[in-house]
Amino acid sequence: MAGTDDIVRGLLVVVVGIVAAVAGWYLFVSVPDDLAELLGVLLLLAAVIGAVRIGSNIAGSLLPSHNVAAVGVEGPITRDGGGGITSPPVGASADDIVDQIERADEDRGSEALLLKLNTPGGEIVPSEDIRIAAEQFDGPTIAYATDVCASGGYDIAAGCDELWAREGSIVGSIGVVGSRVNAKELADRLGLSYEQFTAGEYKDAGVPLKEMTEDEREYLQGIVDDYYDQFIDTVAEGREMDAETLRDTEARIFLGDAAEERGLVDRLGTRDDVEASLEQRLGEDVTVKEYEPERGLTSKLRGGAQRVAFALGAGIAGVADGDIEGLSFRR
Repeated sequence: MAGTDDIVRGLLVVVVGIVAAVAGWYLFVSVPDDLAELLGVLLLLAAVIGAVRIGSNIAGSLLPSHNVAAVGVEGPITRDGGGGITSPPVGASADDIVDQIERADEDRGSEALLLKLNTPGGEIVPSEDIRIAAEQFDGPTIAYATDVCASGGYDIAAGCDELWAREGSIVGSIGVVGSRVNAKELADRLGLSYEQFTAGEYKDAGVPLKEMTEDEREYLQGIVDDYYDQFIDTVAEGREMDAETLRDTEARIFLGDAAEERGLVDRLGTRDDVEASLEQRLGEDVTVKEYEPERGLTSKLRGGAQRVAFALGAGIAGVADGDIEGLSFRR
């Protein structure tokens, strides 16, 4: 069946290319006078190339060559992948990953989703967006942890039907971090004083240039605790585990085999083992399509400028996860 589909796809591409060539020859070469023939040939070639690409897309849509979509989550999770004007992206862009999952879901060939996880976690809401996209995928979803599946990465895995890992994978860290830089003493040494006009008692809670009061510390700790409760509830529901069992991990990390013993991981194995399991689920041989971010011209130009500036020694711009008045929250 797969061989027949390949032949049909090839024929579709060839037919579209021939039709474009004939039409292009008539419109751009045969009809114009001699002065326009050179331009006509160039236009003909461009038309044929464009038509072949369109034909390939049509063939791929009508007769998909894959049945499993693979999407990767690599590095710290942020909304846009981190980086700045002078530095390239340094982690996983939640918006890009959600877009890839949604495109895979719309692709009639994607009967299952393989979500490759190698991330220490990151910003809370972007991590949740990826998990929700995985939950909404119409078909089996398998999370596969390679090196690290921690914190926000584990949040994402909780949205999948199964979580696989390697024996040496680092899994867990089901907790939340709230942090702030205390620069009050440094500011005093430099002769700097903090003065800010706010409305609302806790508006400047966590600002690093002033000492934190006990009330402010209790208020901010309450936010961290609320995030933690949400995280526990999400994992307990998604993984069908007891909430107290998850709390008992005390946000520790575990190697793959220990994580499996605690029920944090469903199965251990390699990528080949995961694909073999998918073959059993789908009842057919697995062919995987790797999804990548779709980037427009503006994004590509911006990325190129970032890489050039970085290569010239402009340095890496720091990115704070979920930064609010100097305080960051992350999983």
